[in-house]
Amino acid sequence: MLLLWAGVPLCLLGLAQYRSWEQWASGRFGELVLLALLVCALAWVPRRFLRWSWAGALAVAWSLLLVPFAGPLPVLATALFCTAAVALGGALAARQPVALQAACGLVLIGAVLGWLLPLPLHNRWTYLLLCGGLLAWRRRALASALSQARMGWREAIAESPRTAAFAVLALGLASTGCWLPTMQFDDLGYHLRLPWQLLLEGSYPLDPATHVWALAPWLADVQQAVPQLISGDEARGPLNAAWIAITACGVWQLARVLGGGARAGWLSVALYASLPLTAVLGASMQTETTTAALLAWLVVLIARTPSPQSPALFAGAILVGGLLGLKLGAAALALLLLPWALLRHWPLRDARRVLAAGLLALALGSSSYVYAGVVAGNPFLPMFNAWFRSPFMPPTDIGDLRWHQGFDADLLWELTFDTSQYLEAYPGAAGFILVALAGAWVLALGDRRNWAIALMATVLLAASLLPMQYLRYAFPSCVVLLPVLVLASLRNHPRGAALLLSGVCVLNFAFQANGHWMLRTGLLKQAVKSLGQDPPLYANYAPERLFLQRIRAQAGSRDVLGLDPGLPIAAEIGSRGRTVSHYDPALAEAARSADADPSGAAWAALFRRERIGEVLLRADTLSPAQRAGLEKAGARRQAVSGQAQWWSLPAQDARP
Repeated sequence: MLLLWAGVPLCLLGLAQYRSWEQWASGRFGELVLLALLVCALAWVPRRFLRWSWAGALAVAWSLLLVPFAGPLPVLATALFCTAAVALGGALAARQPVALQAACGLVLIGAVLGWLLPLPLHNRWTYLLLCGGLLAWRRRALASALSQARMGWREAIAESPRTAAFAVLALGLASTGCWLPTMQFDDLGYHLRLPWQLLLEGSYPLDPATHVWALAPWLADVQQAVPQLISGDEARGPLNAAWIAITACGVWQLARVLGGGARAGWLSVALYASLPLTAVLGASMQTETTTAALLAWLVVLIARTPSPQSPALFAGAILVGGLLGLKLGAAALALLLLPWALLRHWPLRDARRVLAAGLLALALGSSSYVYAGVVAGNPFLPMFNAWFRSPFMPPTDIGDLRWHQGFDADLLWELTFDTSQYLEAYPGAAGFILVALAGAWVLALGDRRNWAIALMATVLLAASLLPMQYLRYAFPSCVVLLPVLVLASLRNHPRGAALLLSGVCVLNFAFQANGHWMLRTGLLKQAVKSLGQDPPLYANYAPERLFLQRIRAQAGSRDVLGLDPGLPIAAEIGSRGRTVSHYDPALAEAARSADADPSGAAWAALFRRERIGEVLLRADTLSPAQRAGLEKAGARRQAVSGQAQWWSLPAQDARP
């Protein structure tokens, strides 16, 4: 028991050593508390008059609150997409939980569409026909699966109603990240490109010449595209909320598979919800939200007691294929799990079935790699180009020296209390589980019942941090570790463990705003005050999004160039969005050459040569040569919002 609680004084020591209270956004935490109270008040009505459970009433309240912030049509489109995914996933993952069927179905649909991206068949009606056909084909099995899920939900709550209510409340607070509009850096410069390209033109050109990440693993972006095309608007928030729910179910199931009861499952869910990055990733299009879901369910399948009566080989293959399709780092985590999976389940599998499952995983996850190899000569473009030497970018390996602090003995301590060295965030963004529950971690490694899963979770976490000490990459492995820590805590101190784990949850929520500037600046409060209207938030934080909305509404097709190399924000215009940043190496080099001509003639020539019609810039970063080039090209200023400006070139300089 002393070892279990040893992490608490260590955590207090770290908070004191780094003076963490100076970085605590107390106002943001107060807003979360107020929001929790308001949602509890809303949930009291069905609880009081309809006799619902607190957990059920809270779940409905949080679900309804998503609608005004994400939009009714995106929410409905995402619900349709996920229901169709359950229908399809149930065909290959029969007798599995509905959340696992949904995960498998989402992977299958995204993987098939990934192979079809270059074809001009991506539109609302095609996707509606796809989803509707799946629902019609599997309607009886779908109805049965949903009925079983409803029964399972009620049973899980009945076993531990108070802990379930606490977990659902925590999960809802984490899901508030899904209420925010898309404004994170990588989303504006990269992830929005594929969904918007499909929405605007119905196909995706395999063109790394204008964006070096154009052929990077795209499964998550393809999945984002489906509800966006159906609804006609971005559906990042609802789809991320669905992935958060799928992950929570996986974490709950993992706790049960490891021998814990419903209480252990709900406490594991609460810990997952309390991690600051759960909310941060809910506000982004980064792959780690999906990776955490697929990885958690893959570990569930492996950790189950081997039984020929409940085969899950092909469900596991789908999850591995999904991890491969998300990014190389996620695929590496899957590969690390495969030896453990084979050791546990090989006696029940013949070589042919294992080989078939491997081929299925490769087929599902390899579309981007195959296209990149054929088109660019580098299947991992833009990675490893020092080896493959694709002509579309310099023959160097890309990397960010900021995240190479060293894999040292005190890494977990530094991640917890000096987080800004390992993420674009503030201290405490990692949460406090790695220190506060360090004793539970040691106890789990010594537990003869679950030492293997504890060791594998530790290996996954170490592997995530070994090549690059970047916190976001370690998030999925941390999620898998949570049920292990909860089980070790409950088994060694059943009475006090709930207090320990709940306290860690509250501490994590207290520092949730430190996970990203969007949360720390009070964007959630602003979103609530604007009643889910995005334009006021764009005007304050990403005014270029307002300019691009107007550009898309204009008749004709005009290429858009972002002139700030540090702000590549034209991804939502699809393949016509250009940038002078490192995302477009050839254009970046041409921009550097043009800047050497103070007369602006070189810039004017570049605009004509690249057939640029619209220019986005920031006045405080505009060079004299760029300003002179705009004047020589006859550009006219169309709109201004703070430092952000939109200029249009004459029609003859626009793309035909």
